[in-house]
Amino acid sequence: MSDAVGGCTRPRTPVTEAEVEALVHGICFKTGPPRRLGVEVEWLVHEASAPRLPVAPERLEAVYAALRTVPLRSALTVEPGGQLELSSLPATSLTECVDAVSADLDAVRAVLREDGLALVGLGHDPWQPTPRRFLRQPRYDAMEACLDRTGPAGRFMMCTSASVQVCLDAGHEEPGPLGHVRRWWLAHHLGAVLLAAFANSPLAGDRPTGWRSTRQLRWTQIGTGRAGGPPLDSDPRAAWTRHVLDSPVMCVRREAGPWEVPEDLTFREWTRGRTPRPPTREDLDYHLTTLFPPVRPRGHLELRMIDAQPGEDGWIVPLAVTAALFDDPEATETAYRAVKPLAERTLGLPAPHNPLYQDAARLALTDPELREAAATCFTAALAALPRIGAAPAITEAVAGYLERYVLRGRCPADDLLEMPDGASRGPYGRETRT
Repeated sequence: MSDAVGGCTRPRTPVTEAEVEALVHGICFKTGPPRRLGVEVEWLVHEASAPRLPVAPERLEAVYAALRTVPLRSALTVEPGGQLELSSLPATSLTECVDAVSADLDAVRAVLREDGLALVGLGHDPWQPTPRRFLRQPRYDAMEACLDRTGPAGRFMMCTSASVQVCLDAGHEEPGPLGHVRRWWLAHHLGAVLLAAFANSPLAGDRPTGWRSTRQLRWTQIGTGRAGGPPLDSDPRAAWTRHVLDSPVMCVRREAGPWEVPEDLTFREWTRGRTPRPPTREDLDYHLTTLFPPVRPRGHLELRMIDAQPGEDGWIVPLAVTAALFDDPEATETAYRAVKPLAERTLGLPAPHNPLYQDAARLALTDPELREAAATCFTAALAALPRIGAAPAITEAVAGYLERYVLRGRCPADDLLEMPDGASRGPYGRETRT
């Protein structure tokens, strides 16, 4: 068997269970001094003047074709429901990352504006009653078939959600505040605070869902095998390797025709049974892309629990806060002490399927403990930003967010819930008539 790559084929060599263990163990955490930072920003794409109306697929195809001709530093991709994503190159500083992505977003918005479309920062589309898939590809056909087994949440996740994903170096091999074991632990527990502080998806089908982050609710509903993380033990590499092997295979790819969607087949079982065909290194690489825990190790750490943010530059604040809390030793230690008491609320269960993450998604900063931890962490991040070379405008944005939301026990979801008619307002905070 072979995979088509760039118009040619390459041999596919089967891998054994032991080889998979060695491969995953070797690539999941690439340790060294934290030096690089990245961000992936997802956006809903709406009609600028009538955001309730769905954008016709033909218009999306035309505007995305135009965007492919625009020179960008970030990688531009399209999600299954037509959401747009920009993934930055690894940057050597926070300011470099912000400047590069901001310039790319300006270029993208200019193209969309010509066609009457706009990027909208919401974690979950508040208007679509039914998910509408834009991309028709074997990968997404298989993903849809697989996720449908656990209910409708998978289709909503694929087609109506958007996020800000922050990418950080794994950290030092040695123990300490910047060691990879501490950063792995901190990413999960601080992740609940970030989820609560930046919750921005309280509506679906024009109604409040009872969750300030409906996007996180959808991920939780998908199930532990697909969207859950591993237990947090003293050896992150071993824990993640077991999780990869014992997670269900989403699909078995084929060169022609629809991809097979096996039921209740883990990757470990696939290596042992070797049916419907033996798995290969390429299958392992693909399998890793079908696991969606709130923190995903990809050599670096990918924090995936933050909703897309309102405003053109709202994404900068979660990026800046996270970078400061992970890469400044003093802020890291403060954050660790602030979130350590929250660990008891997980009951030892992996994220996001534990009470801590559920409270963060439902209650956000109305939860007193999460509010206190957020206030401590944001204050520490604000103090750290000048030390890591953040531009004054970035520091000012974080200070404004701390005052407007965190110190008041609020998040952007609360703004949406308090608007007259809720989701009937447009993406820019003004009344929109359709």
